[in-house]
Amino acid sequence: MFKFVRRLSGVVVFTILSFRAVGSFLSWVERQEDGPQSVWTDEDEFEDA
Repeated sequence: MFKFVRRLSGVVVFTILSFRAVGSFLSWVERQEDGPQSVWTDEDEFEDA
């Protein structure tokens, strides 16, 4: 009986942590899309005229 309770609580904890991990990853992706779109710098900007 105790083995079943331990396994059930382990599955519940694993499920909760999985949902939190996916939610945190998705919010991180959402924050990345809000940043500047152009990350490459133009070489012409640094050339001396």
